[in-house]
Amino acid sequence: MHYAVLFPGQGSQVVGMAEDVISSRADLLGQAANDLLGWDLAATIRNGPQEVLTRTDRAQPSLYGTAYALWEAFSAEVTQPPRAAAGHSLGEYTALAAAGAVDYWDGLSLVAARGRAMAEAAAANPSSMAALLGADGEKAEKIATDRRNAGGRIWVANLNAPGQVVVAGGVEDIDWLVGAARDLGVRRAVKLDVAGGFHSPLMASAASALGAALADVEFTPGAFPVYSNVAAAPATDVAASLGDQLTHPVRFEESIQAMTAAGIDTFIHVGPGDVTAGLARRIAREATTHVVSTLEEASAVAAGLSVK
Repeated sequence: MHYAVLFPGQGSQVVGMAEDVISSRADLLGQAANDLLGWDLAATIRNGPQEVLTRTDRAQPSLYGTAYALWEAFSAEVTQPPRAAAGHSLGEYTALAAAGAVDYWDGLSLVAARGRAMAEAAAANPSSMAALLGADGEKAEKIATDRRNAGGRIWVANLNAPGQVVVAGGVEDIDWLVGAARDLGVRRAVKLDVAGGFHSPLMASAASALGAALADVEFTPGAFPVYSNVAAAPATDVAASLGDQLTHPVRFEESIQAMTAAGIDTFIHVGPGDVTAGLARRIAREATTHVVSTLEEASAVAAGLSVK
């Protein structure tokens, strides 16, 4: 058995998530984190309200800290480390921290800077995203290219799993796409409840702002490889890859495929929700998947993998 760990991205946040972790890991989620962020991390996770927790600048540090704390609980009980890791968008930062490629506190600082930069970019340039149901990457790329050739703004943003592609664009372009989906050969286009057109050129100003923060952080070789969203392979230049991630598609499906080709046969979602486990099941149908979103699940899954 060769396993990889997967970490979720923005959208998995919910008020009260992983309450057992919040209560037990004040070292990661307590006053030191509050001092770094300038707001109360644990209270926001525990009490919300949801509209506050969903804000890009709040959701990203909250998910990063919670998922990392769950990773520490899980990793303390398993006898063998993972062979690889990946994260969906924001989750790539958690994966890098889990591998030891970046210090937890440096990662939290980066995630906070990333959330602020993305929120500011979205506010300055109104945009949105839509999931295309029943469309593959090639179909989505043609729709996006044709729209841009006609003067619009749409780009492929997430290649998540078979039949699950997400595009980003201007608000008017996404509204047009939702209404024209069937005529374009797409079963349905669903507008997503997000603050902006992430993972597209619409985030260029955010990438520039994040670049300054990335330049101040030292990345080191991790204990296991972390597959980059941009390359769908371990990055040779982590800082550059994380900067590019904001304006390039998340190639999650290809990342899972690359890991299975490298011998991974088990995927473990670590963090709130179960999104990455669901995607892995659709991409690698022969693989085993598990979810670790509570301390109880961390112990149970670890026990199944042979524990100390």
